[in-house]
Amino acid sequence: MAKHAGWGAALAALLAAGFYAASMPFSRLLLEYVQPAMLASLLYLGAGLGIGLMFVARGGKRQAGNLDRKDLPYVLGMVALDILAPILLMLGLKSTASSTASLLNNFEIVATSLIALLAFKEAISGRLWLAILLITLASLLLSFEGAQALRLSPGALLVLLAAACWGLENNCTRMLSGKNTWQIVTIKGLFSGLGAMVVALLMGEAPPKALPLVLSLLLGFVSFGLSIFLYIRAQAVLGAAKTSAYYAIAPFAGALLSFLLLQESLPPRYLPALALMLLGSALLVRDTLKGAAS
Repeated sequence: MAKHAGWGAALAALLAAGFYAASMPFSRLLLEYVQPAMLASLLYLGAGLGIGLMFVARGGKRQAGNLDRKDLPYVLGMVALDILAPILLMLGLKSTASSTASLLNNFEIVATSLIALLAFKEAISGRLWLAILLITLASLLLSFEGAQALRLSPGALLVLLAAACWGLENNCTRMLSGKNTWQIVTIKGLFSGLGAMVVALLMGEAPPKALPLVLSLLLGFVSFGLSIFLYIRAQAVLGAAKTSAYYAIAPFAGALLSFLLLQESLPPRYLPALALMLLGSALLVRDTLKGAAS
């Protein structure tokens, strides 16, 4: 049973990464029609509304593990960071190639793992450290491709700050991973989305036309709602550091989608970086299955 749980959690984490990867190129397309903070708001509102409707459709009954008062600090931290992070990301993505932003966002793994280790004393095995090292090297190999990628542009710095915020947010969510997932994702989406909407309006941004608005909500439901839902489910079994490490496939999937949808060129060092990523991912899966079996 434990082994099946490990496989299921690993699959959920990989699907979460894949859904999130789609957010980069499609958000880059939508930024032609929707302003950055407004898009961040709509993405999270789409997540909250979509998961909330799914919860209602399946009965909407209260379950064991509903949030209570002692969870409030982590909920507030989660919501605040989920207001800030997507706004930073969309602002950075406005002036950064989607493929580059996808790769830079891999810094989330480092932030999540270090915070999980230092703040929550989450155990990280030697195999997992090696996997994280390989994944980081793969990301650096691609991030430092070309003279332009070597310097930290304002857009790239904003993406890195967004990734650091999500690393901290992952550990807030970690403290809620035993709670009602439907409730967490709905609260995260609706309140973070509304908070980002207030920021967007204060920045003077206007709501988009009907079609971009609907597409933004749909993208938010898939890339943020379903992704977050699966992430939390996986995190309950795997832990914050390991679940975040599975997210290492997202930069490569995002870069590939960017190439296919936006005709962005893949860096020449893509294949050796991919080899490092595959090795790191194989170590992650082995570590997960070994931990589930023990």
